[in-house]
Amino acid sequence: MSVRSFAKSEVRWKAYMLFGALLTLMLAVNGLNVWNSYVGRNFITAIEAKNVSNFIKEGWLYFGVFALSTVVAVVFRFVEERLGLLWREWQTRRLLAHYLANRVYLGLHHSKLVANPDQNIAEDVKAFTSSTLSFVLMILNGTFTAVAFSSVLWSISPTLFGVAVAYASVGTLFTVLLGRRLVGLTYRQFDCEAEFRAELVHVRGNAESIALLGREEQLRNYLMEKLGSLVTNWRRVIAVNRNLGFFTTGYNYMIQLIPALIVARLFIDGKAEFGVITQSAMAFAQLMGAFSIIVTQFQSISTYTAVSSRLGNLVSEMQVAAKHSQSMIEVCEDCGLIGYESLTLRSPDSSTILVNNLTLQIPQGMNVLIDGHHEAAKMALFRATAGIWNHGTGKVIRPATSKIAFLTERPYLHPGTLRETLGHMQDNGTVSDEEILQGLRLVGLESLVAESGGLDTEQDWNDQLSLGTQQLLAVARLLLSKEEFAVMDRIATALSPTETEMVLSLLKQKGITFVTFGNSTDNPAQYDGILDIDDGGSWHWQKEPQG
Repeated sequence: MSVRSFAKSEVRWKAYMLFGALLTLMLAVNGLNVWNSYVGRNFITAIEAKNVSNFIKEGWLYFGVFALSTVVAVVFRFVEERLGLLWREWQTRRLLAHYLANRVYLGLHHSKLVANPDQNIAEDVKAFTSSTLSFVLMILNGTFTAVAFSSVLWSISPTLFGVAVAYASVGTLFTVLLGRRLVGLTYRQFDCEAEFRAELVHVRGNAESIALLGREEQLRNYLMEKLGSLVTNWRRVIAVNRNLGFFTTGYNYMIQLIPALIVARLFIDGKAEFGVITQSAMAFAQLMGAFSIIVTQFQSISTYTAVSSRLGNLVSEMQVAAKHSQSMIEVCEDCGLIGYESLTLRSPDSSTILVNNLTLQIPQGMNVLIDGHHEAAKMALFRATAGIWNHGTGKVIRPATSKIAFLTERPYLHPGTLRETLGHMQDNGTVSDEEILQGLRLVGLESLVAESGGLDTEQDWNDQLSLGTQQLLAVARLLLSKEEFAVMDRIATALSPTETEMVLSLLKQKGITFVTFGNSTDNPAQYDGILDIDDGGSWHWQKEPQG
C-alpha cells in the first residue's frame, strides 16, 4: 500500500512523468501567485492615486495573470486526476491479484475479520490514492508557498510574519484537541454504511425467498437496527464537526482581518502605499494556507486516516489468510485419476475427526457414489477434493484443473449470455451454435434459447431460472467441455429422480467419470463403487453396489 511500492512498479515511468509535470505546474502556480500579489498592489495603488494610464496598464496585466493562472490551475488539476487514476488502477489490480490468489477471498469470508473487503477494494482504494496524492501535493505546495510568500510578508512587516507563525501554531493545536475523536468515529461510520448497504443488497438478492417466507417484518426490524447504528454514529460525527466548525470558521474569518489591522497603521503613518494593504492580505492568506493545513483539512485528514487504517487492516488480514490457506493436505494434480492417500480430515476447530485415514483410488471410467449419514464428513471430503479444505493431513490426487469439474448443490452461473455460459470451455474459445443447441437439447433446455432472448442476450441466470434449471444448464456446460471427471455434490437436491438418472446417463455416454456426494435419493445401481462414511470418520468401500 506504500508510495514506495508504486514508485517501483511497472508503471513508475509514467507516474514519474506525471508527477514531474505536477511539480513544474506547482512552481508555475506559486510564481504566478507572487506576481499576482505585486500586480494587484500596483493596480490598487493606481486607483488610489487616480493614475488612469497606470490603472489601464495594470488592469490588462492583472487580466493576463488571471487568464494564465486559470490555464495552469486547470491543467494542474487534470494531471493530478490522471496520476490519481493511474495509481488507483495499479493498486486495485494489485489487491485483486492478492485477493483472488490462493483463495484468500475464501479465507477472509470464513474468518469474518474483514467485514466488507469489496468496499475496501472498490471505495477505500479510490479514497486512499486520491487523498494521499492530494495531501502530498498540498504539503509540497504549502512548502513552495511558504518559501515564496515568507519573503513577501517579511518585506512588508516582520511583525505580521511573526503573527502568522504564532496564529497558525495555536490554531493547529486547538484543532487537534477539538477534532481528535473524528478519526475513530469516521472509521466506525465506514463500517456502519457498509453493513447497511450489504443488508440492502441481501434483500435484493433474496427478494423471492423473503416474499415467500413472509419475513418482511423481521427484516424491517433488522434493517432499522442497522440504520439506527448508522444514524447514531453520524450524529456523533456531526457534533464533533459542529464544535470544530465554531473554531475553524472563526479562525478563517480572522485571517482576513489580522493583516489589515497591522498594515493599516503603516499606511496611516505613511510608511506604505495603499496597495500594500491588499498585497499583505493576499500574502498573509497564502502563508496561513501553507501553515494551517491541519486546521483547514482536519476533517479530510480524519477520513484519510480511517481509510488508511481500513486498507492496512485488509492487507494484514489478506496476508494472514494467505498463510492459513497453506494446508497440511497435499494436493497432487495432473493425474489421470481421483484418489486419496492416508487422508484424515478434521472439523475447523480440530476437535472432531470427520474422515479417518482414507486411502482410495478412483480411476477413469469408475463412477463412485460417496454415501453415509455424516453430512459434515461428506462436505469436508468434497471440499478437500476441490482443494479448499485445510483442516487435516494426507494427500489428495486429482486430474489437472482443466480436466475436472466440480458441480455444487447450488450451481454457480455468472451473469452473461448463453454463448458465454456454455461456449467458453473449448480450446479455441468458441463453440458453434449447433453445438450449444445440441448441449441444451440433451438436457431438455432447448426452449431456453427463445425464452432468454437468444444466445447473445445477457441474463442474470440466478434470478431468471429455477434451481433445477440452473443445475441442468451447468450439466450442459459440462457436456460441452473437455473435462474428463466430474465431482458432484448432492445434485439430486435440485433435480427430480428422472432428471438425475438422465444426467448420469449423459455423463456416461460422454465418457466423463463422475463421483457423486449423494443423499438417500441416489440410486446405487448407477455406480461402480460406493464409499460409505460413518460417524467418527470410519469408512467402508464397496466395489460391487447393492440394491
